[in-house]
Amino acid sequence: MIILGIDPGLATLGYGVVSYDGNRITPVDYGILSTPAKVPLPRRLVMLYEGVSELAMRHQPDDIALEELFFSKNVTTGIAVGHARGAAIVALRQYSESLYEYTPMQIKQAVVGYGKADKQQVQQMVKMLLNLREIPRPDDAADALALAICHAHSAKYRAQYKIQ
Repeated sequence: MIILGIDPGLATLGYGVVSYDGNRITPVDYGILSTPAKVPLPRRLVMLYEGVSELAMRHQPDDIALEELFFSKNVTTGIAVGHARGAAIVALRQYSESLYEYTPMQIKQAVVGYGKADKQQVQQMVKMLLNLREIPRPDDAADALALAICHAHSAKYRAQYKIQ
Protein backbone atom coordinates (compact mmCIF):
# COMPACT_ATOMS: atom_id res chain seq x y z
CA MET A 1 0.00 0.00 0.00
CA ILE A 2 1.25 3.48 -0.88
CA ILE A 3 0.22 6.25 1.53
CA LEU A 4 0.53 9.97 0.79
CA GLY A 5 0.60 12.27 3.82
CA ILE A 6 -0.21 15.97 3.36
CA ASP A 7 0.61 18.66 5.94
CA PRO A 8 -1.37 21.63 4.54
CA GLY A 9 0.00 25.14 4.43
CA LEU A 10 -0.27 28.10 2.09
CA ALA A 11 3.41 29.12 2.04
CA THR A 12 4.70 25.58 2.57
CA LEU A 13 2.72 22.37 2.08
CA GLY A 14 4.55 19.26 3.25
CA TYR A 15 4.17 15.87 1.63
CA GLY A 16 5.43 12.44 2.55
CA VAL A 17 4.97 9.17 0.70
CA VAL A 18 5.52 5.77 2.33
CA SER A 19 5.07 2.18 1.31
CA TYR A 20 3.31 0.03 3.91
CA ASP A 21 3.17 -3.76 3.69
CA GLY A 22 1.46 -4.58 6.99
CA ASN A 23 4.53 -4.76 9.19
CA ARG A 24 7.04 -2.49 7.48
CA ILE A 25 6.90 1.18 6.55
CA THR A 26 9.40 2.35 3.95
CA PRO A 27 9.96 5.95 2.84
CA VAL A 28 9.34 6.61 -0.87
CA ASP A 29 9.49 10.41 -1.21
CA TYR A 30 9.05 13.57 0.83
CA GLY A 31 9.39 17.30 0.43
CA ILE A 32 7.41 20.50 0.17
CA LEU A 33 5.40 22.54 -2.28
CA SER A 34 5.90 26.24 -1.70
CA THR A 35 4.19 29.38 -2.92
CA PRO A 36 5.71 32.88 -2.86
CA ALA A 37 4.10 35.36 -0.45
CA LYS A 38 3.90 38.11 -3.10
CA VAL A 39 1.78 36.00 -5.45
CA PRO A 40 -1.99 36.69 -5.17
CA LEU A 41 -3.96 34.14 -3.13
CA PRO A 42 -5.97 32.66 -6.04
CA ARG A 43 -2.77 31.94 -7.98
CA ARG A 44 -1.12 30.40 -4.91
CA LEU A 45 -4.10 28.08 -4.48
CA VAL A 46 -3.87 27.04 -8.15
CA MET A 47 -0.14 26.37 -7.65
CA LEU A 48 -0.93 24.11 -4.69
CA TYR A 49 -3.77 22.41 -6.53
CA GLU A 50 -1.52 21.66 -9.51
CA GLY A 51 1.38 20.52 -7.32
CA VAL A 52 -0.77 18.19 -5.23
CA SER A 53 -2.43 16.82 -8.38
CA GLU A 54 1.00 16.06 -9.82
CA LEU A 55 2.06 14.30 -6.59
CA ALA A 56 -1.03 12.10 -6.68
CA MET A 57 -0.49 11.19 -10.31
CA ARG A 58 3.23 10.49 -9.82
CA HIS A 59 2.90 8.31 -6.70
CA GLN A 60 -0.58 6.84 -7.24
CA PRO A 61 -1.29 6.42 -3.51
CA ASP A 62 -3.82 3.89 -2.27
CA ASP A 63 -4.71 6.12 0.69
CA ILE A 64 -4.17 9.81 1.42
CA ALA A 65 -3.90 11.26 4.94
CA LEU A 66 -4.29 14.96 5.75
CA GLU A 67 -3.90 16.86 8.98
CA GLU A 68 -7.18 18.15 10.34
CA LEU A 69 -7.23 21.94 10.55
CA PHE A 70 -6.41 23.10 14.05
CA PHE A 71 -5.48 26.60 15.21
CA SER A 72 -6.01 28.40 18.46
CA LYS A 73 -4.22 31.74 18.31
CA ASN A 74 -3.73 33.17 14.84
CA VAL A 75 -7.04 33.22 12.96
CA THR A 76 -5.46 34.74 9.85
CA THR A 77 -2.97 31.89 9.58
CA GLY A 78 -5.78 29.39 10.18
CA ILE A 79 -7.82 30.84 7.32
CA ALA A 80 -4.82 30.68 4.96
CA VAL A 81 -4.15 27.07 5.94
CA GLY A 82 -7.85 26.33 5.43
CA HIS A 83 -7.63 27.69 1.88
CA ALA A 84 -4.56 25.55 1.17
CA ARG A 85 -6.16 22.47 2.72
CA GLY A 86 -9.26 23.02 0.56
CA ALA A 87 -7.18 23.26 -2.63
CA ALA A 88 -5.37 20.05 -1.68
CA ILE A 89 -8.60 18.19 -0.88
CA VAL A 90 -10.19 19.19 -4.20
CA ALA A 91 -7.08 18.04 -6.09
CA LEU A 92 -6.90 14.76 -4.17
CA ARG A 93 -10.63 14.05 -4.32
CA GLN A 94 -10.43 14.15 -8.12
CA TYR A 95 -7.79 11.43 -7.84
CA SER A 96 -9.26 9.24 -5.07
CA GLU A 97 -12.06 8.86 -2.54
CA SER A 98 -9.64 7.31 -0.02
CA LEU A 99 -9.01 10.53 1.93
CA TYR A 100 -8.48 10.43 5.69
CA GLU A 101 -7.85 13.10 8.32
CA TYR A 102 -6.13 13.03 11.69
CA THR A 103 -5.75 15.56 14.48
CA PRO A 104 -2.30 16.64 15.64
CA MET A 105 -2.86 14.69 18.87
CA GLN A 106 -3.76 11.49 16.99
CA ILE A 107 -0.63 11.83 14.85
CA LYS A 108 1.60 12.31 17.89
CA GLN A 109 -0.04 9.36 19.66
CA ALA A 110 0.48 7.08 16.65
CA VAL A 111 4.10 8.10 16.00
CA VAL A 112 5.49 8.77 19.49
CA GLY A 113 2.98 7.02 21.76
CA TYR A 114 2.17 10.28 23.55
CA GLY A 115 -0.45 12.72 22.27
CA LYS A 116 1.29 15.77 23.73
CA ALA A 117 4.75 15.01 22.34
CA ASP A 118 6.73 17.99 21.09
CA LYS A 119 7.75 18.56 17.49
CA GLN A 120 11.32 17.35 18.07
CA GLN A 121 10.12 14.03 19.55
CA VAL A 122 7.85 13.44 16.54
CA GLN A 123 10.63 14.24 14.09
CA GLN A 124 13.08 11.95 15.89
CA MET A 125 10.56 9.08 15.80
CA VAL A 126 9.90 9.67 12.08
CA LYS A 127 13.64 9.34 11.51
CA MET A 128 13.82 6.13 13.57
CA LEU A 129 10.66 4.49 12.22
CA LEU A 130 11.68 5.11 8.61
CA ASN A 131 15.33 4.24 9.24
CA LEU A 132 16.53 7.58 7.86
CA ARG A 133 20.04 8.97 8.35
CA GLU A 134 18.71 12.34 9.46
CA ILE A 135 15.48 14.07 10.40
CA PRO A 136 13.59 15.02 7.22
CA ARG A 137 13.74 18.72 6.42
CA PRO A 138 11.96 21.04 6.31
CA ASP A 139 9.66 20.40 9.28
CA ASP A 140 6.59 20.29 7.03
CA ALA A 141 7.99 17.25 5.19
CA ALA A 142 8.67 15.46 8.49
CA ASP A 143 5.11 16.29 9.61
CA ALA A 144 3.70 14.85 6.38
CA LEU A 145 5.69 11.64 6.86
CA ALA A 146 4.33 11.46 10.42
CA LEU A 147 0.82 11.66 8.94
CA ALA A 148 1.55 8.78 6.58
CA ILE A 149 2.96 6.72 9.48
CA CYS A 150 -0.10 7.55 11.59
CA HIS A 151 -2.36 6.32 8.82
CA ALA A 152 -0.36 3.10 8.44
CA HIS A 153 -0.69 2.46 12.20
CA SER A 154 -4.45 3.04 12.20
CA ALA A 155 -5.34 0.27 9.73
CA LYS A 156 -8.14 -1.30 11.76
CA TYR A 157 -9.75 2.07 12.54
CA ARG A 158 -9.54 3.68 9.09
CA ALA A 159 -13.29 3.92 8.50
CA GLN A 160 -13.75 6.41 11.36
CA TYR A 161 -11.10 8.78 9.92
CA LYS A 162 -12.34 8.77 6.34
CA ILE A 163 -13.38 12.11 4.88
CA GLN A 164 -16.90 11.72 3.51
